[in-house]
Amino acid sequence: MIIFTDVSKRYTTGQEALKKVSFHLNRGEMAFLTGHSGAGKSTLLRLIPLIERNTGGQIVVHGQHLGRLPSQRIPYLRRDVGFIFQEHKLLFDRSVFDNVALPLVIAGYRPQDVRRRVRAALDKVGLLKKEKQLPITLSSGQQQRVGIARAVVNKPPILLADEPTGNLDPKLAHEIMQLFAEFNQVGVTVLIASHALSLIKSMGQRTLVLQQGQLIDDTYPHP
Repeated sequence: MIIFTDVSKRYTTGQEALKKVSFHLNRGEMAFLTGHSGAGKSTLLRLIPLIERNTGGQIVVHGQHLGRLPSQRIPYLRRDVGFIFQEHKLLFDRSVFDNVALPLVIAGYRPQDVRRRVRAALDKVGLLKKEKQLPITLSSGQQQRVGIARAVVNKPPILLADEPTGNLDPKLAHEIMQLFAEFNQVGVTVLIASHALSLIKSMGQRTLVLQQGQLIDDTYPHP
């Protein structure tokens, strides 16, 4: 599903964000990506939907070699990848419903299909009754749930999350992680960048550890 082979990323400033990183994430697998701040976690995630391009090595996502993917095919790749940002990146002048509907509207779904899918996604994250509200009226945890609903509304086979619990208290953080586990249980491939080590440990999933752009550990939970 996601294959990194000797992947490097060097910025024009000369900074090497990733150095020859290799791993294979199977279809339907859930894994965590951890490491110190600046270790390269966000960079690695952003390479998968081609928000950024790698400068060395090879990435295969869903059978597609990203190095050979022309720019006009990138929107189609991104339909297969739900991305959840730490800062939510919500449109505060639009309702919760409209925020979640955005990927479907862009993809050209019929209005009745948009309504059905948006309400199913909001129901899944426990926000169906908030669909008419503006995001600014919601708590930080609820805003993060809107971001999750938007990421999963078109049922992508891959779900990426960059520090999704970074601004939440421990109880809310655990609830958000359980949501990701539920998506994984229905076959979604999930990769989450987080530095919340105790929370990661409690989830009992594979953990990839980055240090200064290098993959230094790849640990599977003990049965």
